[in-house]
Amino acid sequence: MQQTPDVPSEAPGAPFTPKFDGAGLITAIVVDADGGSVLMLAHMDTEALAKTRETGLAHFHSRSRGRLWMKGETSGNVLRVDRILVDCDQDALILVCRPVGPACHTGAPSCFYRELEGDALRPVNT
Repeated sequence: MQQTPDVPSEAPGAPFTPKFDGAGLITAIVVDADGGSVLMLAHMDTEALAKTRETGLAHFHSRSRGRLWMKGETSGNVLRVDRILVDCDQDALILVCRPVGPACHTGAPSCFYRELEGDALRPVNT
């Protein structure tokens, strides 16, 4: 019987085999599809990744709630996923999204609205 060689994970057409950490999570960075700005960072488990792929809306594993969470499930500020980029080791994802409303629960467009200056946080100038 002839064996087919394994396709290296970095090769085009390689199978998607995400590498979840010991807690069953993978890091997901959310970026704006229009401007490329970083909107938020979250974690996904297998269920969140499957729901995101199935619905086209960003789902995450909420560590604080201990359950599946769809971004915007209460606020209506959902993230519509255009593409999912996978890093070379398949242990991190970038979700390229079109946000419907602010991405941050504080009402800011991005969760990254502050920068470190010395030992203090200050608003990012946009």
